[in-house]
Order: sequence, then structure tokens, then C-alpha cells
Amino acid sequence: MHGEPDVLPPGMAEFAETGMISHERMRVVDANARALGLTSLQLMEGAGRALAESVRAAGAGRVLILCGKGNNGGDGMVAARYLQDLGPDLVVVAGPGMTTETAGQLQILTHCQVSVHPVSCRDDVLALRALFSRAEVIVDALLGTGLKGAVKEPVRTCVELTNSSPATVIGADIPTPGIRADLLLAFHRPKVEGSRVAGIGIPLEAEIFTGPGDLLVLKKRRPDAHKGNGGEVLVVGGGPYQGAPYLCGLGALRAGADIVRIASPVFEPVPDLIYEPLEGKIIEAEHIEQILRHIDRADVVVMGPGLGDKSHHVIRALAPHCRRAVFDADALRKPLPKAEDSLYTPHAGEFERMTGKAPGDDLVPRACVVRDSGIPGTTLLKGPVDIISDGVRVRFNRTGTPLMTVGGTGDVLAGVAAALFCLLPAFEAACIAAYVNGRAGMSIERERAGGMLASDLPAQISLELFGKGGR
Repeated sequence: MHGEPDVLPPGMAEFAETGMISHERMRVVDANARALGLTSLQLMEGAGRALAESVRAAGAGRVLILCGKGNNGGDGMVAARYLQDLGPDLVVVAGPGMTTETAGQLQILTHCQVSVHPVSCRDDVLALRALFSRAEVIVDALLGTGLKGAVKEPVRTCVELTNSSPATVIGADIPTPGIRADLLLAFHRPKVEGSRVAGIGIPLEAEIFTGPGDLLVLKKRRPDAHKGNGGEVLVVGGGPYQGAPYLCGLGALRAGADIVRIASPVFEPVPDLIYEPLEGKIIEAEHIEQILRHIDRADVVVMGPGLGDKSHHVIRALAPHCRRAVFDADALRKPLPKAEDSLYTPHAGEFERMTGKAPGDDLVPRACVVRDSGIPGTTLLKGPVDIISDGVRVRFNRTGTPLMTVGGTGDVLAGVAAALFCLLPAFEAACIAAYVNGRAGMSIERERAGGMLASDLPAQISLELFGKGGR
């Protein structure tokens, strides 16, 4: 959690994502690339150049490029600049709402050998019918991944005339709905089956490391939200170690959970948490029925914080009744408990205890061990660089600070992961939890040189997720 290597170790490309990519995931990768120093204009330049190369490969003479107001349109404008020796025509949707980057590209074209035709209605497009009928290649850069709702004018008429043209149609990244493209040129990764892919210079790190882009998958709370919409978390733990379940619960609340219950033999007076008392000094089999009643109402159950090593039989009995569960600390031992959907958050020693395999220190082999461990769920292996894997995908997190070796930070992390797991799949929840937990530690380190407490983290985590450090 607290290493930032200057150079990636050899072999990291093994963990690169492959195959189709969703619009949501591409937004995350784009944002993470920008956080690494790559600008939107650089990404646009790479996409536009690749698009121009595809047009030339098609052997075009007469080129018509259709551009919308979004960054997809900007890609088309960059392509027009690289194709200006062919004297291309460019039809651009006029009016407010054009992105800053695309508006800048349009301004540059006023100094290039490109004929620009603004259109704002159906009649404007129909007046350009001859451009469509005589074009040899039409580039569709009208609507990118950000389309919401039905296609409207003047884009609808552009679609009609494109489909009636004899030209070869090349789609930029994804086709505008209704357009029949002969070739789809995807940037970075395909979004549609059958696409040809062009690299645009996005670093590998933007995909395989967590970053601020990961926060984009979090949805803002609806104005009509009511109590419980943010999820209900149950923490089962405590006994030998008193504070752990409460640190976990505070982490869950600060990460957005609406209700957090603590089922524990130990009471700590934390007014924001609902204490569900268990008789005795440790959690035992006699508590199972009582805990099951709380499990029935919980979206996610956290098991293990502060539990000790005498209650594992209880955890194993409870786990199959959980829809979603985070297993941490003393719950991480053989036989491994398993919920319907499980997230495990071990450090290296706990990982070896639960799998019989030492993860090692070298990052690439360590990640392979985690991925190939056969753990029945998602694993977040905590360390100088956190490793998150669901047995197929692997992501890394390098936020954090050595100050976070203080006891209790892992309990907070488990609670953060649980809150996010209420609303997100386990893998995405683990990635974001590791990222914001480490970011919170780094923010605290900037305020004090030492003496961090685990209890310092929850308030800062909410800022990283929802305030100055997040959305």
C-alpha cells in the first residue's frame, strides 16, 4: 500500500486486460491515463491519427468526415487535419454543447485545407446530399460512448444519407446507432464485436493499477434516497480484541453504508453504530441463531475483525447463509469460509495460513500466486503494493504510506470494502477500497509526520470518496 515504483517490473503485461471493454470501464481507464499525465488532447491526437491511417488504407480519394460535438467528433477533426492533402469535407453538428477539446480542434481546422460544413437541422444535411453520394469513404465520428437516448436531428439524417451512399463507411470507436459501418476502428480496446483495434498510447498502468478513474463507477445518491439505500452492513467480531469491529464499522459508515450493526461480545460506546450484544467473552456456537437473524437483513456481512482463533467454527457455520461477505483477520484460516459471494482481505501471513502458499515478495510472481490460488471469491492481498484478483483479473494498488502499519488500518479497510460491496461487485469494491484507504493514509501523512491512528482514517476516507479527493 505504500510503494510507487518508477518502472514497472518485467512481466506486468501479463495482467493487461484483453477483449471487449464497456463504456464505463473505458471511462475509468481514460481518467486513470489522464491522472498519469496523458492529456485528453494527446488521446484525441492518437485516435485521430489512427483514424486517418485507416482512411488512407482504404484507398480513398474523396473523404467525408461526420463529426459530433463530443470527443468522438474531435477524433474525426484530428483525422481531417492529417488528411488535408486529400481535401476532405467535414460535416459538423453545430450548436452549444461541444466539448472544449473538440471546439479547439474545430478552430485548428480553420487554418487547414478542410471544407467545414456546420449543420443544425435536417434541411442543412439534405443540402449536402451530394457530398454523401460522391464520397468514397465516409468517417462516422458523430456519436461516441456518451450517447443518451434516441438519435436526433441532424444526426438522424446523416445516418440516412450515409446508409444510402455507396461509400466505404469507417466508424470511429463505436458506430452511431443506425449506421451500417464497413469497418469499426476501436481505440485502445474494442467496444463492439468485429472491431479493428488501434493503440492510442494509453499506458499499461492506467488499466492494471487503481487510480482516481475507479471512483467514476460510484453513483451519486439520488435526491429521493431513503435510509437503507446505501446498504446495511453487519460486522461479526470482537471478543479478544475489542476495538477491531468498531473500527471496521466506522470504515463502513464513512464509505457510504447507511446502517452498520456490530454483533459482538464487546461493547464500545460508538453512537453511530448499532450494537447487537452477544453474551460471553467470545463468539460461540450458541450465538449462531441470534447472528443469523441479523444476517438475514444485511446486504454485506464482515466476519473476523477482533475475533480471535477460538470462533472459526462459528464463522464457517454462518458463512453459507450470507449473500455477500467480507472475510478478514481471524476468519482467514482453513477450512476457508465461503459465502454466496465472497471477498477476502488477507495480509501475506494470513494468505499463507488460508492457502498454504507463501505469496513471496516479487510483485509479478506474487500476483500470479494470488490469481491462481483457487480462493473461491475475490482476494485483496494487502502489502506495499496491494494485489486484487478474482481468479481471472488482476489489479494493483500503490496508494498508502508506511504509517499505515499501525494496528487497525486493515479493520477500517474491511469496513470500507463492505460498504462498497453493498452497491458494487466484489472486485470493483476491493479495488476502490484499497485505493481510497491508501489515499486517506497519504492525506493524513501530509498533516503529521508520525503517530497515525487507525481511527484517523474513516473521516478522511469519506473525503477521498465523496469530497475533495473523490467525486
